Amino acid sequence: MPLPAIEAEPTSVPPAVLLANHLKALKLPTFVREYEKVAFEAAQDRADYPRYLLRLCELERIDRERRMVERRIRMARFPHTKSFDTFDFAAQPSLNKALVLELARGEWIERRRNVIALGPSGTGKTHTALALG
Repeated sequence: MPLPAIEAEPTSVPPAVLLANHLKALKLPTFVREYEKVAFEAAQDRADYPRYLLRLCELERIDRERRMVERRIRMARFPHTKSFDTFDFAAQPSLNKALVLELARGEWIERRRNVIALGPSGTGKTHTALALG
């Protein structure tokens, strides 16, 4: 005797709403924000599903790393956010640019070494320290 056919009840919630809900529950906010745009780009490039998912994962990871850095800077309570991109090395010729850029690589942190900035006022010590932080 054949089994009776089970009819699937149509869902009243659109798939996009369910997807957004699941991605939010999984704490994937960049997926929520970017999946449609990345899907459109993947379709234009004729990319397969793994490449589509890879791109979404890359965006999620980049965004998480950015937020993590922002959170750490807030927790450090730096008075300002500085970077070496905005530092004018030409205005401070006495500052050893090569040494500062070597410090920016962060090897001194891995070696558990301290950095001490000494010098007269206005020579870029605070900017350098904040950028290293």
